[in-house]
Amino acid sequence: MTRPASIFRSVMGADFERLHPQIQRRFSVGLASGEACTGRGVMDRIWHGRGFVKPFLAAGGTRNILVPRQGRNVPFVIENVPYADTYGRETVTFVRTFDLPGGPRRFDAQMVLSPKGDRVLDYLGTHQHLASDLHFRAEPDGSLVIRSGEHRFREGPVDCRVPSLIGGDAEVRESYDERTGRFRIQVRVVNRHFGPLFGYEGSFTATYADVRACGVRPGLRPVREEARA
Repeated sequence: MTRPASIFRSVMGADFERLHPQIQRRFSVGLASGEACTGRGVMDRIWHGRGFVKPFLAAGGTRNILVPRQGRNVPFVIENVPYADTYGRETVTFVRTFDLPGGPRRFDAQMVLSPKGDRVLDYLGTHQHLASDLHFRAEPDGSLVIRSGEHRFREGPVDCRVPSLIGGDAEVRESYDERTGRFRIQVRVVNRHFGPLFGYEGSFTATYADVRACGVRPGLRPVREEARA
């Protein structure tokens, strides 16, 4: 079954057809399909690297970037909801809420198609201060691998590349387990100089809703939207 074009199908082209049908449906979320997707499940593990990363994770946690706490068997929700942002760009939320001891923690991202339509831009946090290019690839088993590219920091007149010394390269692997009927997710963020910084792995089930009927719930969109790609 051919699904309406999403921002993810647009950048992957024919490679999109190699994804498992359930992965295809999740990444067909968009204004054309009219569908939003909510995943609910459990993270088997949320982990951190060595102790020196904790201050950076704590700072990022104030803007819903990364998760400053570790845990096992952590319930979580991921909300993928399409909308047109302030600049008229189709946007899909990737808002993850982790039910950790001491209170929930969020890791927010919004994905948009680049102005040339050749890549997906990933804006992180409540104020979209960080942005990076994402690269998508279908694996032979139908799973999806997403890797981050160069990171850029934007705040007021500041527009600069994040040096590799303090940045992190992210890799996301999402697959579908036919036996359990669940999606599996694994995320690793690694610094090129210091090694693993942060990650999580777990599984979830997905439900779909008509976004034209349910809309975008309050608090899901970022506080500030960034026009610079």
